[in-house]
Amino acid sequence: MSERAPFSKIDLHLVKVLHTVVTEGSVSRAALKLASSQPAVSAQLKRLRALTGDPLLVRSGTGMAPTSTALALVEPAANLLREAAVLFGQRRGGRPFDPATSEHTFTIAASDYLDPLFLPELVARIGQQAPGVRVDLHGLSSDFDYRRSLARGEVDLVVGNWLEPPGELHLGRLFTDEIVCLVGEDHTAVRNPRGWTEARYLAAEHVAPSDFAPGMRGVIDEHLAGVGHARRIAVRSPHFGLIPLMLARTHLVLTTGRLFCSRYVDALPVRIVRCPVTFPPLTYYQLWHDVTHTSAAARWLRDQVRDVARTLASQVLPARAARRPAGSAT
Repeated sequence: MSERAPFSKIDLHLVKVLHTVVTEGSVSRAALKLASSQPAVSAQLKRLRALTGDPLLVRSGTGMAPTSTALALVEPAANLLREAAVLFGQRRGGRPFDPATSEHTFTIAASDYLDPLFLPELVARIGQQAPGVRVDLHGLSSDFDYRRSLARGEVDLVVGNWLEPPGELHLGRLFTDEIVCLVGEDHTAVRNPRGWTEARYLAAEHVAPSDFAPGMRGVIDEHLAGVGHARRIAVRSPHFGLIPLMLARTHLVLTTGRLFCSRYVDALPVRIVRCPVTFPPLTYYQLWHDVTHTSAAARWLRDQVRDVARTLASQVLPARAARRPAGSAT
């Protein structure tokens, strides 16, 4: 902040208003989140503008947008609020979280690569145990910077798979899964499994999910590049749950975890076949930032995510693996 701003004029609540107004990009939304009134937040924003010497929010189209100075202040404000929470006892979890009575809003960013039933099951579980809680779901895409959103407190949790998760984030390992291929039932990999070689796999036409972070390849292509290979990607889709329907009508190949694939083999004319390239197991994680690390509400949410993911995996993976003949399609 400006050197003209004496500490005697700054209180912790004003820092919280700064963080909330900038991350929400709206005085009215900030007022709702702070359980305050719009005139009160407007007055506090006026104080912040005087203290920083910057407008912080400016008109942009029909809404408001943070200035570069405002964006630069978000992370220091978040750090200060986190340290204050530790200083005043939230090291032990802060205010208790009662799911039965809470009206909290959780924001979760997740792909549907894990299991098409994961998000429906998670939402149902939260609804049963915490009927007053709201859930905002965001997809993972190349235009969504999940690391920045976690650091700014805009997202509570991110669920997905990474070969190496970002080092600055906390992580919880959910489970690991075998990487397999899903193809239409008349694909050559089904009709001639012995001829389904590494060379034919790499030369085949593949369908892959759209990149979910700027400049970041998915785990399949990242591993292939690491061993000096590249595959032919004919289709990229942001809608992972629609890919099995594409496979049923084409000769495309999807490479992903067995858990996801197993949900479709009884409902569509598709089959799971072994992958001729050796991949490390696919590991799914939930990631979160220091901003929410000590929050009792966020800990409760992480427990629900862990339990739902592991329950779904335990219902499908052991049974499928036990029935699978070695080297054949399933």
